[in-house]
Amino acid sequence: MPAYAQVIIPKPLDGTFTYLVPDEMAPMVRPGHRVLVPFGGRRLYTGLVESVDNRAPQGVAPKPIAVSLDRNPVVRHPQMKLWKWLSDYYLCSIGEVFNAALPAGLKIESETVIEIAADGIDETVTASLDTSDFELLELIRQKGASTSKDLARISKRNDIEATVNRLIALDLLKVSERSLERFGRRRKAFVKPLFDIKDPASVQTAFTAVSRSDRQQTMLLTLVSMWRECQPGDIAEASLDDVLQRSALTRQTVKALADKALVEIDLRYVSRFTFQGKPDAALPELSKAQQSALAEIHQSFFSHDITLLHGVTSCGKTELYIHLIDHVLRDGNQALMLVPEIALTTQLTVRLQKVFGDRVIIYHSKFSDAERMEIWMNMLNGNSPCVVIGARSSVFLPFARLGLVIVDEEHETSYKQSDPAPRYNGRDAAIVLAGMHGAKTLLGSATPSIETYYKASTGKFGLVTLSERYGGGTLPAVEIIDLNREFQRGATTGTFADHTVAEARKTLNAGNQVIFFHNRRGYSPMARCRLCAFIPKCDHCDVSLTYHRSPEQLVCHYCGAVYPVPGVCPSCHEPAVSIIGYGTERIEDNIAGYFPGHSILRMDLDTTRNKNGYQNIIDSFSARKADILVGTQMVTKGLDFGGVTMVVVVNADALIHFPEFRAAERAFNMMEQVAGRAGRRGDVPGRVLIQTREPSHPVIQQAVRHDYTGFYNQEIEERKAYLYPPFVRLINIYIKHRDAATVQQHATAYAEKLRALFGNRVHGPIEPKVSRVKSLYIRRIMLKIETDASIRQVKQILRQLYIEIRKDDLCKQLAIYYDVDP
Repeated sequence: MPAYAQVIIPKPLDGTFTYLVPDEMAPMVRPGHRVLVPFGGRRLYTGLVESVDNRAPQGVAPKPIAVSLDRNPVVRHPQMKLWKWLSDYYLCSIGEVFNAALPAGLKIESETVIEIAADGIDETVTASLDTSDFELLELIRQKGASTSKDLARISKRNDIEATVNRLIALDLLKVSERSLERFGRRRKAFVKPLFDIKDPASVQTAFTAVSRSDRQQTMLLTLVSMWRECQPGDIAEASLDDVLQRSALTRQTVKALADKALVEIDLRYVSRFTFQGKPDAALPELSKAQQSALAEIHQSFFSHDITLLHGVTSCGKTELYIHLIDHVLRDGNQALMLVPEIALTTQLTVRLQKVFGDRVIIYHSKFSDAERMEIWMNMLNGNSPCVVIGARSSVFLPFARLGLVIVDEEHETSYKQSDPAPRYNGRDAAIVLAGMHGAKTLLGSATPSIETYYKASTGKFGLVTLSERYGGGTLPAVEIIDLNREFQRGATTGTFADHTVAEARKTLNAGNQVIFFHNRRGYSPMARCRLCAFIPKCDHCDVSLTYHRSPEQLVCHYCGAVYPVPGVCPSCHEPAVSIIGYGTERIEDNIAGYFPGHSILRMDLDTTRNKNGYQNIIDSFSARKADILVGTQMVTKGLDFGGVTMVVVVNADALIHFPEFRAAERAFNMMEQVAGRAGRRGDVPGRVLIQTREPSHPVIQQAVRHDYTGFYNQEIEERKAYLYPPFVRLINIYIKHRDAATVQQHATAYAEKLRALFGNRVHGPIEPKVSRVKSLYIRRIMLKIETDASIRQVKQILRQLYIEIRKDDLCKQLAIYYDVDP
């Protein structure tokens, strides 16, 4: 009886697709296996087998699977369960989850290639070809199967498609699909001796053999020296790259030694990841407060699967994490530690490797496809105890024996993916993943999210509090700088009060470091004409362009479009365009003038784009190679700098006045978190200066007092009064189209359909703050659902409504998607 496989395709399509399993492939087509299947014409895609059975689909003849790619599954059963949960909960397709979860190296696709026809070339036909067609035919005969793009590049012709079509019609060429394998294992060359390096006579004989060549003598001398540096008991060998670097010679010289049978060049597969150094077996010593907190966490895990550790900044949460991870590893299990920013993996990795050595695994999006693929396969093929440190995408890894999940800085909005789908929250996904493995989850933060603290305070989560800094340090003193008053006194220079500059100078002169926090990158948030007030905007988005000085250009921070800086105003044609406001680039420039002789680093998206950008900045600032760090919210997220005793919040008002119900929460969190970077060692008291034009604002006053409880109590009452989480669940529906009238019309119709089902729980449609991005006009509908309502039923209704609307031909051009728990 024929077998049929239900296959997930990495496309934004709901459900699975049925394929016939050829008899010869039956043993290798199982759940979790990859298969290459035809989809959408001649293209081949990597699909993932969800299930196999003997039920034939009705009314269709399934296509057969083209290739079975695996002998063993590449996805474990708990991963598949997590994928389905993400698809159901976040109202996206299983194909979108598959595409996000699996490393690109595991997703083989095909490309169309042109090759000689199977029956070969009929010379009687080629005799009648013109010169142009014959030359292309000869090129394909020489190069073999090639893409039209490659043929155009080599031949420098722009009529490839037309010529190929003519030759196909003459049965001289054919078109086929070629699969693309994206992952290659890394190979490295090592040089080994073919003589006894411990025997003086053998060494002398080897040098005699190269006595006529100075280069070969130098190379052999370098090799012998490196071989003798190997640890006793290790194989005498040296990396070819290291040999060439130390000797300053070439591969040809090594090959010459190999030709004389003096050395052997061994080319073998190696890992892309190596741990340099030896772990220190000692666990960090805990204070009495930490010991008490650790005991409370263990006790909480008996009655709660999820526990919140609410600890003030610099209380030593990482030391507790290390003890908990050690407990899990000694039980033979694995641990996952999520961090909100890649920058945090740098410092955490160093601290954890000192204890756990090569059992520490790092995983994040800055790694190449090959690196992520290697980590995936290593975890898939083994179940040894390890701890993974990574950003939100780490939840997709193939854990075998997950025993503990730690979500550090659980309040951070970076855990929520905005685009593309799945629009999931890494924290919540990690909690579900832990539950599927029967593991415990610890959420850690000095400023927990309102929803998390509400669940902890009402008993749904366990709650452990650590209210004193490690080493007896005190929380930094916070001083408010009233910019209105300072401006009236004439005591401001640019964006800084003179008092701020003077206090920062005192700190620097005392040999300490200062952080300047401003949550806006670029040099200036906009350019504006002084005469007619014209503001250059993006052609594709409804936003003003940000001015960047290095390189000098105007940039859209939504679509990435780049524009030259106009010499004259495009509106009034006068040379009156000036820059308005401050970004981190401009603040860095100004600070250099205020504090000559002090080195400055800047940490924002522009300075951390490459793989090692974070690490280089963090390492340099930690090593006191710079005195000042200017940064966006990246500098607020759990970084530990021992020399920092002062933090300056450049513009607190920009954090507070944002049209979003979480604005106050995010503002308080950022100010409290960045304040926590100051005075972490306790030897010098920390200070925080907050510049604001609203010194009496409740959020600022609560930040001054480090009063999280007071802030929470006020915020929870407002959320309850206006029906926001945690008292309701939010689902935002986004509708996009290239025409403003069309998107408004369909958004209004969509909202009316929703109101017929959900009544006054539906709000909108409204124009978001940025109502056009990448040439698409946007409308948003908000759905508020009571927490005791059946969210599963709500989502089933939304899915069905989406399917019905998609049947309308006029709606097929709309982009519609849901954002759950925004």
